Amino acid sequence: MVMDVEIVSKEFIKPTSPTPYHLRTHRLSFLDQFIPSNIYVPMVFFYTNQETNINSKRSQLLKQSLSETLLLFYPLAGRIKDRFSIDCNDEGAYYVEARVNRPLNEFLSFPHDLSFISQLLPCQARWTATNAGGGYVAMIQVTSFACGSIVIGSFLSHMIVDGAAATTFLTSWATLTLKGKCGAAASPNFDASFVFPQSEAYPEDATLLGLFSPFLKTGICGSRRIVFDASAIASLKTKTASWSVPHPTRVEAVSALLCKCIMATSKGKSALINHAVNLRTRAVGEYKYWMGNFLCMAAALVTSGKEAELDDLVCHLRKAIRKADEDFVKSLQGEGGLLKFCQYLEEIGNKSSSSCSDGEIDFIVFSSWCNFGVYEIDFGWGKPTWVTCTASNNSETVFMNTIILMDTKMGDGIEAWVYLEEQDLVMLEQNSHLLSFGSLEHSPLK
Repeated sequence: MVMDVEIVSKEFIKPTSPTPYHLRTHRLSFLDQFIPSNIYVPMVFFYTNQETNINSKRSQLLKQSLSETLLLFYPLAGRIKDRFSIDCNDEGAYYVEARVNRPLNEFLSFPHDLSFISQLLPCQARWTATNAGGGYVAMIQVTSFACGSIVIGSFLSHMIVDGAAATTFLTSWATLTLKGKCGAAASPNFDASFVFPQSEAYPEDATLLGLFSPFLKTGICGSRRIVFDASAIASLKTKTASWSVPHPTRVEAVSALLCKCIMATSKGKSALINHAVNLRTRAVGEYKYWMGNFLCMAAALVTSGKEAELDDLVCHLRKAIRKADEDFVKSLQGEGGLLKFCQYLEEIGNKSSSSCSDGEIDFIVFSSWCNFGVYEIDFGWGKPTWVTCTASNNSETVFMNTIILMDTKMGDGIEAWVYLEEQDLVMLEQNSHLLSFGSLEHSPLK
């Protein structure tokens, strides 16, 4: 559906006070170095049916509170210097104000066409390599609609935030907007480089894209949003349960189903399944408000046939993910951590190489944003009606098969964004097994 977005203004929002000299260079951890500089974390928050006569007041309040938030999250007001550091120069977060002279519900009422979402972000998502120097760390777009609804789109550099860290930043911004006091917001910790110290010896090709380069595709990347409600997930968890995993999680159950259905589109290929693992919940100590990337990839190689049954897929996923346990996180800390991490990446790389050599392999990357609390982010005009990532713009690009899992508004379902070649998506959306659990026509307004 065509959305006519009018850009009202572009500016840079700076912190309320200068960053102290000793904090002007933020060193990245080696877990941050694993993420290519051109990848950003997109989040889009829809707040419906607000008052139409307070737009100017609301706009000023958002900018002021963002300035106060950047005082706490000072690297987000800087620029990407290189693969080792962020220049915390206080140049500011890139901030766009926009408006649409139509009501938001006109667009949300047509769930089969959500291509307009990308217009609510300040920049287009992409996988292609770019020069890191001088890149923005944080970009924000605030779009007002004729009905008074407002949409906040954030685009944060993955070099310094993962999904959990992005949520921490946005929650703090919302808290300061709502309550107007710095003490009410979370105090972020930017000391990850002391726990996972970087090294100039870190291999330049030891990145997410470098590791999985054999599986990068060039072509038209499409996207589909598939919603699994609570009842569907309950049924799916029953079908995926086994003696080995009697109580699969909703993320495991949905991941297994999507894997099985994607493998079916390729008629018998095996699959290398990768799941991003949040290490904060596995580490000893309190890391909830630590910024940076506290994640690694868990890889499971699944052959077609018996191993592609739902219960077996769940077993493979859980086994792979549980390798990233408390002891694993401990082994990554300190001076020997980088070596351990590179050895771990080498193991995944060997799986990738052996799988890719025969050419009969599917490659799927999962990232779960479930349980991050995104539907609790209230800027003062209520909780969001819908929180999502972004739709593909259906242009030719470099990409990999990716699935992002998010909570539904009630918190007991899952919204899956699937990014595949368009021809594979056409086959996937006709899969009767998938459609018996998931919906392609679920309105964000429900």
